[in-house]
Amino acid sequence: MKRFTLSRLHASLGLAVAAATVTTALTAAAETSPKLFMAAAFTKAQQNSSIPTDAGVFVRAASGEWHSFGPKIQAVNSAAVDPADDSRIFLACGNGIVRSLDGGRSWRMVTDWRISDVYEIEIDPTDGDTVYAATGWGPWRSRDGGETWTFVDTGLPEHFTRSFALDPAHPQRLLLGNASGLYLSTDGADSWHRVEAVPARNILRVRHGAPDSGVWLVGTEGTGAWLSTDDGKSWHQVAPQLADANLYAVAVDPTDANTLAVGGWDVGVWVSRDGGKTWAQTNDGLPSPNVLTLTFHPEKSGVLWTGTFEEGVVWNDLNDAAGWQDGGVDGALTNDLGFLPLP
Repeated sequence: MKRFTLSRLHASLGLAVAAATVTTALTAAAETSPKLFMAAAFTKAQQNSSIPTDAGVFVRAASGEWHSFGPKIQAVNSAAVDPADDSRIFLACGNGIVRSLDGGRSWRMVTDWRISDVYEIEIDPTDGDTVYAATGWGPWRSRDGGETWTFVDTGLPEHFTRSFALDPAHPQRLLLGNASGLYLSTDGADSWHRVEAVPARNILRVRHGAPDSGVWLVGTEGTGAWLSTDDGKSWHQVAPQLADANLYAVAVDPTDANTLAVGGWDVGVWVSRDGGKTWAQTNDGLPSPNVLTLTFHPEKSGVLWTGTFEEGVVWNDLNDAAGWQDGGVDGALTNDLGFLPLP
């Protein structure tokens, strides 16, 4: 199996980032939320330069067109919106965290040089002032809406953190995936404890199902996918066909926790419709077997979106046999893909 290590992926994303205060117009068309977004760089189109032709966060309109959203940041990795206040938006970027407090009309960098390589942001749905950031140098937490940040690494032997997820039913519980395995916090990131049942390998993606589902799904580097259906009390490896794969993307259908998806380098997309018992490769029409991101539509059961390495975004309705359909952004390398409650 062809390998694609994180170091190689990061080298491809080794991009400088524009700085501090940026004001931009909100260009996305006014629609009803939730809206599909991607954090991406159009690296396929670049020529003789380390700087991609275009990059940043893009939002898909109902017409199918993608609109730039927010500042043009070349190494933006993800985005998050406060579930209780859709005017408060955060971007996870290569050189820090950028925040908007007015629904995307203006933006400001809210971190200094100490916080860089930010991969994901989680916001407490019951307290929008509590914000968590996963970075290549460890996890950070803000208690004042992003004005100040505290390093929260107690119990972590390694700091490199690629992904984490907050339990929407119990926001003090977080699962964090770093270079030495999977870690659980039950006190809002004050301390972390290793989940021994999951191998002590690099964790590439952590995702949670609907708040009452109790389902967590994890993608790893070299040990495939691991699933918990009892809210993290026990874990077992799933998708045995991918037992040694690098899985950069995992997703749980929020409308049906029995529908799961995983994807990775050179393996395409695999789907389970029975809670992880059986899996089938679902690559008909997929433009590339190199998959980096996956997300289910939050309201349309079985509608799955994925982002591939430099071959754009496609979608698939798992309830029919039409296969993958063009999402309209050929050339994009997606760092993250999901739905945001944007105004």
